[in-house]
Amino acid sequence: MKGSTKACLSGLALSLAAMSASAQQVGVGQAEFESSCASCHGLDGKGGGPYAELLTVSVPDLTRLQASNGGVFPFERVYQVIDGREEVRAHGPRDMPIWGDRYNADALEMGLVGEMMMGREAYTRSRILALIAYLSTLQETEE
Repeated sequence: MKGSTKACLSGLALSLAAMSASAQQVGVGQAEFESSCASCHGLDGKGGGPYAELLTVSVPDLTRLQASNGGVFPFERVYQVIDGREEVRAHGPRDMPIWGDRYNADALEMGLVGEMMMGREAYTRSRILALIAYLSTLQETEE
């Protein structure tokens, strides 16, 4: 096999592996969304979950994040809302970041403590990134 053909096949293999990892991440994010977010945001992300009517604030339509941000998915803001750095009244005060703390607690339960602090932080980031990857698939485009 010639070098350029081998390089092309290697590149294709890497691309397929990345797509598989991305699909797996979206799957993890979807499971997280369905278990932690859908009760308020609804399974479709439009804000019509079973608990939405019990809240004193309206639940945002998560399928419009990109459209409401000039066609660009607002990755950084979404990350900060999920990990608690950006205050969302319905999620609790800024000094108690519910989702970031929850993922850290999950990591502690898994034994990712002490010398494994980076493991705990990586676990927390990976859960948030998986959730964001799934939210990005829910985005409606302007027509």
